Amino acid sequence: METIKVGIVDDHKMLSAAIEKMISSNEKYNVVSNSCNGEEFLNTLENNDILPDVVLMDINMPVKNGLETTQYLKENFPEIKVIALTMEDNEKTIISMINSGAKGYLLKDMSPKILFEAIDAVYEKGVFYTDLVTQSLQNIPTETYAVQDSVEELKEREKDFIKLACSEMTYKEIAEIMFLSPKTIDGYRDSVFAKLDVKNRVGLVLFALKHKLN
Repeated sequence: METIKVGIVDDHKMLSAAIEKMISSNEKYNVVSNSCNGEEFLNTLENNDILPDVVLMDINMPVKNGLETTQYLKENFPEIKVIALTMEDNEKTIISMINSGAKGYLLKDMSPKILFEAIDAVYEKGVFYTDLVTQSLQNIPTETYAVQDSVEELKEREKDFIKLACSEMTYKEIAEIMFLSPKTIDGYRDSVFAKLDVKNRVGLVLFALKHKLN
């Protein structure tokens, strides 16, 4: 059976050890590296013939943080897929991580079931996202016709809104740039979420990146 090679980058040693133990308990996965910061991880890539398929990347680390490390991987090791690890569901931070190249994110208190589903999803489909509150895994449509129908329902101004929503701007700032009221922007947000069947802004950003709407 082919195993999925996993790397862990986290400066919290007890947590990273617990995650490694959790992953190693499943024979489907093989932890090939466990680093305490981005610089150490990148050094292992340069000196190791075995590259991870999926990396669980902490965002806030000393020496080289998750944003910098993920951006480097995006430019130099695009075949390695990154899942951001975070202690909090801060939208701005998560969107910054996604724009740097991460394919999704997990809260650090995730269950083993969610962890394994997330690794499988990003390895097999290239992207995944979880609800900011419930942590329940959502399925992004993969059928071409379903995606096309959803995108075709979008109005041009809604597409403009999506492009701006993929940045780190607040909804208030987006309203100012589009010369619209915050209430109108809220209406665009709700309409776009419904048409694309996403639950939050992070889900919208991931959908937009996957289907080149940004």
